[in-house]
Amino acid sequence: MRIIVQKYGGSSVADVDRIGRVADRIVASMGGETRVVAVVSAMGNTTNELIALAHQVSPDPDRRELDMLISVGERITMALLAMALRRRGVAARSLTGSQSGIVTDETHADASVVEVRPDRLRAVLAAGQVAIVAGFQGVSRDREVTTLGRGGSDTTAVVLAAALGAEHAELCSDVDGVFSADPRKVAGAQPIPELGLDEALALARGGATVLFEDAVRYARDHGVQIIASSTFGPGAGTRLTPAAPRRTRAVAVTGATLRACPADDPAAITVVLAAGGRVRRRVGPVLHVDTRNVHGALPGRPIAVVTAVGSALAEQPLLLDAATERLSGVLERGAQGDAAWWQVDPEGLNAAVAAVHAALVI
Repeated sequence: MRIIVQKYGGSSVADVDRIGRVADRIVASMGGETRVVAVVSAMGNTTNELIALAHQVSPDPDRRELDMLISVGERITMALLAMALRRRGVAARSLTGSQSGIVTDETHADASVVEVRPDRLRAVLAAGQVAIVAGFQGVSRDREVTTLGRGGSDTTAVVLAAALGAEHAELCSDVDGVFSADPRKVAGAQPIPELGLDEALALARGGATVLFEDAVRYARDHGVQIIASSTFGPGAGTRLTPAAPRRTRAVAVTGATLRACPADDPAAITVVLAAGGRVRRRVGPVLHVDTRNVHGALPGRPIAVVTAVGSALAEQPLLLDAATERLSGVLERGAQGDAAWWQVDPEGLNAAVAAVHAALVI
């Protein structure tokens, strides 16, 4: 049988009407021997609301209990979508992350998948049913509920696609694929038809919100093709493939607010890692830390970094120098592999992203 995995983000399942439209989309994807695994996020802003609720109870909630709390959002969605499909005459079964065989390490709120045991999923698909899986969650080897961190539903879709030998993992959201910059902030941002997985990983690490680091890395390491597309739009989206097209310029630019933390203080580094911070680079005595999956306070100060991505971009120093000339007040810069970066004044981050985009992409 032909298997496809589709992931539907929170905006795609934000209310009952949209869940019904997703059910219609799944039905339209079926036919012949095609089997569908649908991975779902929590409805709308449910996860953020649950996290805010936890912080009302405790300023630093226990991460094990936080996982127990925020894992319920996806379970609500999976059950409602299964009901919607059955109403349309399509057999469907909802499954939690643990029921789907997703086994993780013991880290709470930012767990890593260590194994997938898809036997139950295969049985559901073989019986002709649509498998509806709660994204963002799994079970540790100690049988504890765990969550996979930011973008965890994307990760769920990719790891299941790898385990099932699916044709691809389609990541459906409210935007039609990956753009050369955030179109809400940069005039002239263009859709990208095809993106290499190494490029996509560099873009995700740089702060792009449409791509998630763990999912892209797993796809690259396990040979999973990704299609990033709009749930309800007519566009073709972006195909993420193992090999990047040959390029002479950057393909995309993004920006992020990071945190500069001391690099020579072991106690501070321990706090950063325990809170879920991800170290992006070391610049002298400072670590640049991604805080998007952090629960709790961190040492240091906020900084802003612009990242440009393109196949072997670091090998084009004259091009990168030309981009630097368009920026004012560059504090630090560097380049390696498929990415180049500039640290700028946080108040000028959006303008700096637009300037680098104009220099390297347009």
